[in-house]
Amino acid sequence: MAYSMDPAPADGAVPAETSSFGLRWYVLFITMLAYAINIADRYVVSTVLEDIRIDYGLSDAGIAFLTGVSLALFYVTMGLPLSWLADRYSRRNLLAASMAVWSAMTALCGLSRSYTHFLLARIGVGIGEAGGTPTCNSIICDHFPPHRRAMAMTVFALGAPIGAWMGADMAGLVAHHYGWRAAFLVLGVPGVVLAAIVMLTLREPRRGQMDAISSEQPATVMETLRFMWTQRAAVHLMMGGGVTALWGWGLVYFTPTYLQRAYNLDVGTAGGIVGPIHLVTGTLALILTAWVMARPAFADPRRILRVLAVVVGVSTIPSIWAFYTHSLTVCTIMLWLFIPAIYFYLGPAFALCQNLAPANMRAMFSAVSLLIANVFNLIIAPQGVGLLSDWFAGPAGPDAESLRLALLVLAPTGFWAVLHYVLAIRSVRECQRRAVGV
Repeated sequence: MAYSMDPAPADGAVPAETSSFGLRWYVLFITMLAYAINIADRYVVSTVLEDIRIDYGLSDAGIAFLTGVSLALFYVTMGLPLSWLADRYSRRNLLAASMAVWSAMTALCGLSRSYTHFLLARIGVGIGEAGGTPTCNSIICDHFPPHRRAMAMTVFALGAPIGAWMGADMAGLVAHHYGWRAAFLVLGVPGVVLAAIVMLTLREPRRGQMDAISSEQPATVMETLRFMWTQRAAVHLMMGGGVTALWGWGLVYFTPTYLQRAYNLDVGTAGGIVGPIHLVTGTLALILTAWVMARPAFADPRRILRVLAVVVGVSTIPSIWAFYTHSLTVCTIMLWLFIPAIYFYLGPAFALCQNLAPANMRAMFSAVSLLIANVFNLIIAPQGVGLLSDWFAGPAGPDAESLRLALLVLAPTGFWAVLHYVLAIRSVRECQRRAVGV
């Protein structure tokens, strides 16, 4: 085993033995690609939402259930048992299998010829994706020490804007020329190839090799949940991340559809507006975050939480203005200001969550965090916005104005997320010391 090329923190708590510099960055790159495909396969549906709704003759609430809730119900249901497996058995094998399943099911969404076929394929996507992010997070933490995880998780989170761009701009272009089904086929196939690469080139790391406190003995689900509840900072962090996902990703989910209705755009043009915002501002936000999180001052988790609170709080204002205005130019400018925040929080939130969990509980901590986030942003947000839009529209059916009002109800929830980040500051240092000894 090679020795780390990263300096240890001042208290010397991180063990010397670790993976080589090249290996850790290769693992980080591959898991980042897996996350990009995960996001692309999940959010391609938001780009072609209006086309699917018209094709199947659905209301806004009906399309929200078919495309969001159906995936999320199985995503959150399967997340805990798959993470239980990840804390006990080969994470590499689980990641490869999960990726193959969700990618194949994405392709089957494109081959569906009925509401039922699409629903079943979408459920399959949710089951596969449940084994993705928690497993990736756990693998990364066994290649990077605690003081480098905020940076590493931010690099991992670069997969989000790349995937969102693929699911918006690229999928919108394909859908415009070849129909919405072709977009699913184009995004499904690469994931199967990457699953094979994961299986052939990654190795299973030793659990906890980067922590001062390490245990190879698996924890039971109840032991994990009891310990999690005592980690008050973790509880507030998970709620803060969940509400941020409700606010940010919930708004983004309906944004292409809103642009099409409000400004009479086709699917390709709407995707062409949103896609570059995801790719450019999301990538720049995460690169900036990685640089900031690598600074020695941000070894203190309280500073990370303060920055999260400020960024989300300030960005909530343009998120409201984007849907309040009736000008496409103003709306686009506000989206350029608001969307970076939904990427900025990902890396630091992932890293803090993993640093608040012992090595033998990490996948389960990640799964619970994702369960909360995905209940909020894949069940409550789309279904709530859909129901509100139908209610505001009345018998005439959903239109641009009804969807605009529904999104304006959701937009201020960013301030709720800020409250949880502030509350987590009080106990985060002690909770992190209890979990990883740093």
